[in-house]
Amino acid sequence: MIEHAPEPRPVGELVVELADQTRTLIKTELLLARTEMSAKAKTVTRQGIGVAIGLGVAAGGALALLAGVILLVGEIMALWAAALLVGALVAAGGAALTASKLRLLKRLDLAPRQTLQTLEENKLWLRNQASQ
Repeated sequence: MIEHAPEPRPVGELVVELADQTRTLIKTELLLARTEMSAKAKTVTRQGIGVAIGLGVAAGGALALLAGVILLVGEIMALWAAALLVGALVAAGGAALTASKLRLLKRLDLAPRQTLQTLEENKLWLRNQASQ
């Protein structure tokens, strides 16, 4: 049995089909980008909450230590000097905790990598479709 090549389709029909496929592709890519960015935003929010908690703990610790340790250190030096020493130590601890959380935030890759990859693949697909 001899197989015949399919009838060529009119150019107008092909252009309409390509436009429809392109529109669907763009909608899908936008949905993917929105989903990916939403997930990254949740991660940033969690790390931001960690920073806020670190700052709160540092402040609470500073107050408690300033009240108790200043009085203890005040037994061997002037109270004002004890307050400066203890305050500096507590503030350094809070700064270290905050800095560690900020480093985690800076390491986050906020670019929608999956979307960028599929956009590149789509560009290649569109080129192939247009050249046919």
